[in-house]
Amino acid sequence: METLEASNKLTSLMVMYWEDKLKSIAYEVKFEASDNGGSICKMTSEYHAAGDVELKEEEIKGGKDRAMATSKVVEAYLLENPDVYA
Repeated sequence: METLEASNKLTSLMVMYWEDKLKSIAYEVKFEASDNGGSICKMTSEYHAAGDVELKEEEIKGGKDRAMATSKVVEAYLLENPDVYA
């Protein structure tokens, strides 16, 4: 994690991976209060391709889908276990 701004409910991180196609992916995640008492999560992803590699839209969509699936698993765990966070 590179940045954590609790007052702005913002976190950003850089992930270095994805075989030989990507050098890295930078994520910025921000949580905002919603009108119904919950929260809205907004995530921005910045992909850095390796060399002259061109990323296909379906590859990016697949990465987004995996990130959302991970977020849903974390959310479900936290809802089931409210004692694990402040």
